[in-house]
Amino acid sequence: MKRTRVVLDTNILVSAIVFEGPPRKVLEMVIGGDVNCSLSFAILDELRDVLQRPKFGFSPDQTVAVIDELNGICDMLNPPRRIRRIKSDPDDNRILECAVEAQADSIISGDAHLLELGDYRGIPIMSPSDFLKCT
Repeated sequence: MKRTRVVLDTNILVSAIVFEGPPRKVLEMVIGGDVNCSLSFAILDELRDVLQRPKFGFSPDQTVAVIDELNGICDMLNPPRRIRRIKSDPDDNRILECAVEAQADSIISGDAHLLELGDYRGIPIMSPSDFLKCT
C-alpha cells in the first residue's frame, strides 16, 4: 500500500517543532513513517532562518540539529522548475515547486496565500487539522 506523500510548509514545520497541536501530530506521523514527506533545500533554508530569529531562541547548534533531523527523515529535493503562481508572496512558490517535483498527494500549510488556492495541479492544499481528518 502506497503511503501518502506530503510537503510541509515552513510555517507548519516551525509550529510542529515549537508548539503542540495538529502540526506536531503531522510531523510525528512523518517521523513514525506513517506518512512520507518531501522537502526542498529552499524550504530548509527558510526554516533555518526562521528558527534563528530571537523569538524562537534556537541556538545555531540546535537549528543545525533540527535541519539534520529533517534531512534524515524527509526526501530532499532541489526542484529544477520555478513556479510563479503566487504573486503576492513569491517565496510561497517554493512549496508548490517542491510538491510538483515530489508528486505529492497533499500540501500541508497554514499560509493564507496557499490555502486560498485550494489545490495546485491537482495537489490539495490543506491545514494540518483537515489533513488529520482525512487520515
